[in-house]
Amino acid sequence: MNTESRGKSQRAPQVKSLPKDGSSYDVVVLGAGAAGMSAATFAAMESGRVLLVERTEYLGGTSAFSAATTWVPNTRFRDELGAEDSEETVLGFLDRAVGNRAPRALREAFVKRGPEAIHRLEDETDVKFRGRPFHPDYLHELEGSTSFGRALEPEPFDGALLGDDIWLVRPPIPEFTILGGMQIDRDDIPHLLKMKQSARSMAYSMRIVARYYLRKWAHGRDTRMLMGNALIGRFLYEARKRGVEIATQTKTTGLTPLGGGAYQLTLEQGGKTVTVTANKGVVLASGGFARHPVKRREMLPAPAPRVSPAAPGHTGELHDIVLGLGAHYSDSSAQPCYWAPVSIRKRKDGTEAAFPHFVLDRSKPGIISVGKDGKRFVNESRSYHEFVSAMYAADKDGSHIPTYLIADAQAATTYGMGMIHPGTKDFTPFLADGYLTQGATLRELAQKLGIDKANLVATVERFNALAKTGVDEDFHRGETVYERANGDATHGPNPTLRPLGPGPFYAVKLYPGDIGAATGLVTDENAQLLHQDGSVIEGLYAAGADMNSIMGGVYPGPGITIGPGIVFGSIAATHAMHRQIASHARKAS
Repeated sequence: MNTESRGKSQRAPQVKSLPKDGSSYDVVVLGAGAAGMSAATFAAMESGRVLLVERTEYLGGTSAFSAATTWVPNTRFRDELGAEDSEETVLGFLDRAVGNRAPRALREAFVKRGPEAIHRLEDETDVKFRGRPFHPDYLHELEGSTSFGRALEPEPFDGALLGDDIWLVRPPIPEFTILGGMQIDRDDIPHLLKMKQSARSMAYSMRIVARYYLRKWAHGRDTRMLMGNALIGRFLYEARKRGVEIATQTKTTGLTPLGGGAYQLTLEQGGKTVTVTANKGVVLASGGFARHPVKRREMLPAPAPRVSPAAPGHTGELHDIVLGLGAHYSDSSAQPCYWAPVSIRKRKDGTEAAFPHFVLDRSKPGIISVGKDGKRFVNESRSYHEFVSAMYAADKDGSHIPTYLIADAQAATTYGMGMIHPGTKDFTPFLADGYLTQGATLRELAQKLGIDKANLVATVERFNALAKTGVDEDFHRGETVYERANGDATHGPNPTLRPLGPGPFYAVKLYPGDIGAATGLVTDENAQLLHQDGSVIEGLYAAGADMNSIMGGVYPGPGITIGPGIVFGSIAATHAMHRQIASHARKAS
């Protein structure tokens, strides 16, 4: 597993203290990723007394690392962007994508209640979103897919508003920043790449860089929070305003039913133990099972990924507790986790960086991927989840783990490869530490990598012949809107295809990386945990990766983990807050 590094500009956050022994709350939320922050915020919006418990030193989980794309169809942003969509269209698309891998009732609850959750955040809080004018569904070949209108992203946030709490937000992966900690987003990148060709881009780039250094000088870190950091920063700002209590570096070691859906929780922090009571509900949002040492080995395909680009903290310890209370896992998911191919490099401080290859390189012209047999095995421009699924499907005794991302010099320089940023001209440091492999010819590259030389040469010859026509007859690369969107729009006729050559050639090794659990605890449409017989475990809820994914281990579009996480966090919190009131009302009637 990878170990994160704070970097020089990130100071250790202060431990947030345990509550007083014997304290009582309406709702206790366990885990502080997007789903947990949503649950805590919505419970507070319902006037609840709320405790948020986080096992690690930072808030945000993997959501803070991510782009925080939030897939929630049919919000007001659909109309602002002029997209045509409907509940019927979305459910048809999801039915075709997910099938019977997850209950339809949960998809219906998400589609019907998702807009309400987003609109409440927009209207009543500082958690703000915006729609992307072009952000296609990944399974764009399916009827009901769209190119825009469903994928939202958080508005950038001024982290200075958090005061010292800014240090509680999990910092981004260092390799996703520039200049020692400057966050950049998809709107910044084109300007930074074109700054030497465009006066407008030069001015834009100089402005954001100058402001970064001023903010870092004034606050010790960049306070322009983007993507995942913006989402978590906004939720934290709102939670604080609404009086949510927060305990970090705190383990939940006991969960005892008190009857009527109330629970006593045992919390440990730094050798001190307290008990607290949750009268209306406990929401599990701890990030899933995937770092549980036994469940990781048992539930993930072999070989289980050695590294993960996900944030630490999702140890699965809470699952052991609630499984003992009658909860259970689903067994119908297409994949147990959501995947991304990762490359691995050792940092200067000795920690390992696992860099997820989402969209920046695999779909670009002049780049292919092969196994040890030197042959292509997948459409390289498919989603990161499908790419790793194909790695596992093809793998036989290590034949496709790792796989090899291969580029010619023009592609490697123009588009970058993993941790090698686009536009990099000096590859010396990456060659020196073995992250990158270079060969003057394809045969030399194959020799250094230990893959079949003749097959690699034949594969590239075949690929080059197809690329000249713009039609990939073997794997149909670049045939959907999503795939073409991740290519190079300036290159035609197929923005994902160009013959490789001449040399030198470069390769980066790709490994499977789990970015979040898909298999989780079975719930109903109100996010309540269920016994094996389908009856409700009163007062226990799950959201985010603790909840069995409504997508059933399929990845139909961008943000299909964070969107449902926020929505079902809101559903769990509001249901818990009204649960006892509804019970009393039934008795009165």
